[in-house]
Amino acid sequence: MADKVRALAHQGAVDEDSKRILLIDDDHELGTMLGEYLESEGFRIEIVSDGTRGLARALSGEHDAVVLDIMLPGLNGIDLLRALRETSQVPVIMLSARGDEVDKVIGLELGADDYVAKPCYPRELVARLRANLRRHQPALHDHARVILVGGLDIQVAARKALWRGVPVELTASEFNILLVLARVGEAVATKDELSLRGLGRARQTYDRSVDVHVSNLRLKLEGVSQGDASVETVRGVGYRLGLK
Repeated sequence: MADKVRALAHQGAVDEDSKRILLIDDDHELGTMLGEYLESEGFRIEIVSDGTRGLARALSGEHDAVVLDIMLPGLNGIDLLRALRETSQVPVIMLSARGDEVDKVIGLELGADDYVAKPCYPRELVARLRANLRRHQPALHDHARVILVGGLDIQVAARKALWRGVPVELTASEFNILLVLARVGEAVATKDELSLRGLGRARQTYDRSVDVHVSNLRLKLEGVSQGDASVETVRGVGYRLGLK
């Protein structure tokens, strides 16, 4: 398997300005294989094999994204993500066993931006990383733009959201979904639209990622606004912002 993946990877020096990725996985063979492939794609990789050390490195602020396995010694991936999200909004892609929907949903509810099923195909991981990194950066045409919707102030370039001056702490995916909802105004954003424009991928059958991210966004908006801001569900269609 490792030889096959290495054969797919193209060789080349790593750009000093490339994105820094922290890979937290105790599977040494898989970690080495993924690390080599990601480096061949232009990323700079740091690999950590236990949860406690992984959390410390993830909190260092030295990485552009984190790839996090759920099953880890010391501190498991779910607990690591929970602790990380108390102070950091760095993009996180979870690695979970194929078909383990419970872990996927828990990870998304705790603030993971995306997930990839194991066994992990390097090309898919690279695609997910690039999509999440793109979403985490403001688009050039959005530079310095501010969107005001009722008491909601969305600063696109700074990737900040405030409710009547109070910051709303959002993950990269939650911010992108909020941005899509704000741009459609009183119209309804479909789940397909939110997945494509907010998460950077087409929605698959039975994929609950949009629902989980929307649920998290709703709780955060309602919490900071005492219920004056929320996300309304339009049954059978999608979602829209609800502001008082």
